[in-house]
This record gives sequence, C-alpha cells and structure tokens, in this order.
Amino acid sequence: MCPDILLFDGDCNLCNNAVQFILKRNTDICFASLQSTTGIELLIKYELAAESLNTLVFIQNNSAYLKSAAVLKIIKKLNGLWPLLYVFAVVPSFISNKLYDLIANYRFQWFGRRKNCMLPEGFPKSRFIE
Repeated sequence: MCPDILLFDGDCNLCNNAVQFILKRNTDICFASLQSTTGIELLIKYELAAESLNTLVFIQNNSAYLKSAAVLKIIKKLNGLWPLLYVFAVVPSFISNKLYDLIANYRFQWFGRRKNCMLPEGFPKSRFIE
C-alpha cells in the first residue's frame, strides 16, 4: 500500500485538477476519492465525519491532515521548487484555514462540478485506490 494517501472530492473540478498537478510532481502519493469505498473507510478510521467534510484529507504516517495542514504536507512532497512554498507554514492555521474554507465553499461555483470522478490518462492506475 502507498505510504501517503490523498482523499479528494471526486466531483470537484478544482480537486481533480489538483490531483493531476500532484501526479506530475510526485511519484509516491496515492489517491482515493472521498466518495469511494476506501475513502469512506479511511474517514471512519480517522474519525472524520463524511457529511461535514469540505476538505481534502492527506494521510501520512498514520495521521490525517486537513485543510491548509494537508496542503502544506503535500507541498513538501512535490518535486522542483514547490517545497519552497512551505514557508507559508508560518501563517497561523486559523488564517490559512479561513482562506482554505473560502475556496472550498465556492469551489463548485468557481471551478464547476463533475458528474463522476475522473481517472487521469497516462498515470499508473496503481496510484488510485478504489
């Protein structure tokens, strides 16, 4: 199994684009939609309420990270200069999470919604957990 798992909203265009972005810049993160069987099982395992979850979840070292903490953990794992953005870790989480919540609350209006979760072409299916 993958050492790191990103749970994302499979119906969200922004989330699907983020997955494609990460796929091109990291080779060891695996992905599962929040709506999948695995996603639901992991939400239960980490005691996260599925109906109120308006965030991506990054699971690393048996810990679940949400909102801006998840984004920062992912940034550290990207290739290239992207980890330099980890400098934003100095921003207090109550501020960065407010910005995250703003984007999350309007993501469907700003970026649209998919009818189903898309599996990007050209990437190993082994990185996607059903």
